[in-house]
Amino acid sequence: MHPLPSEITPAGVYAKRRLYLQSGLALALGSAMGPAHAATGSAARPVLKGQPSALPGASTMERATSWADATAYNNFYEFSTDKDEPARRAQVLEGRAWTVRVEGLVNKPMDIGLEELLRLSPLEERIYRLRCVEGWSMVIPWVGYSLSRLIDKVQPLGSAKYLEFTSLADPQLMPGVRSRVLDWPYVEGLRMDEARHPLTLLTLGMYGQVLPGQNGAPVRVVVPWKYGFKSAKSLVRIRFVEQQPVSAWGRAAPGEYGFYSNVNPEVDHPRWSQATERRIGEGGLFAPRRKTLMFNGYADQVAQMYAGMDLKKFF
Repeated sequence: MHPLPSEITPAGVYAKRRLYLQSGLALALGSAMGPAHAATGSAARPVLKGQPSALPGASTMERATSWADATAYNNFYEFSTDKDEPARRAQVLEGRAWTVRVEGLVNKPMDIGLEELLRLSPLEERIYRLRCVEGWSMVIPWVGYSLSRLIDKVQPLGSAKYLEFTSLADPQLMPGVRSRVLDWPYVEGLRMDEARHPLTLLTLGMYGQVLPGQNGAPVRVVVPWKYGFKSAKSLVRIRFVEQQPVSAWGRAAPGEYGFYSNVNPEVDHPRWSQATERRIGEGGLFAPRRKTLMFNGYADQVAQMYAGMDLKKFF
């Protein structure tokens, strides 16, 4: 599927957007932002500084996926079901005014803007594995802070058991939203203890830069022990609820995409094995596959949350 001419961002508009990111946004965000930085394979982008995290499990000694691979091979169905199309189309998300509505069972519901999100907590860099249900994986240095910081700010009620995340679904910007691939908008959810876990990251950047559109600009959640589709992109709403949310993929194919979706080599997707994975950037389709790690390698940090659960039933 190829975009219509009207869907392609004009070069002049794109250049102005880049200028906005490099100047106006940098000024608005103050000390969080630094001078423009050129990563391998990328144009100059504003730096989003984060200190290396001391949180156990928040870094790996594995080699990070290259910027070129991490920003060119993406799942973002709001733009396209092809892996390479979001990198061209999702630039429309960059440099936009943005607000996340936080509501539901909380004492302090609020609309929180990007600048306030950036100032809410000191930014950290965390190098997480990202494992997708299709069988591919990456290692990405994300920039953000524990989602629990935002949770504490809005003061959830005792009756709030889950968080429901809603992504932007704008058919004018996102050609995929005009398709019937999913029941839009994209919705995901976490149990409260999962959302509060220190490894769950409210993410505003990667590789020391602001998030590119195709990677979920300007704010997303990253849950490293779950399959990638649980880490909702381009958030516009976070709702605190009592009942387990129905996710977009759970609605579309409940027998294939469970609510928990923890990375588990012993529980296969109905149409393919999850026992091994292909690391993007390691020799292409014919490279030797890696063994999939339980909880994506984060078992020491998160397994206790699922003690006593039948992980084949609650998949």
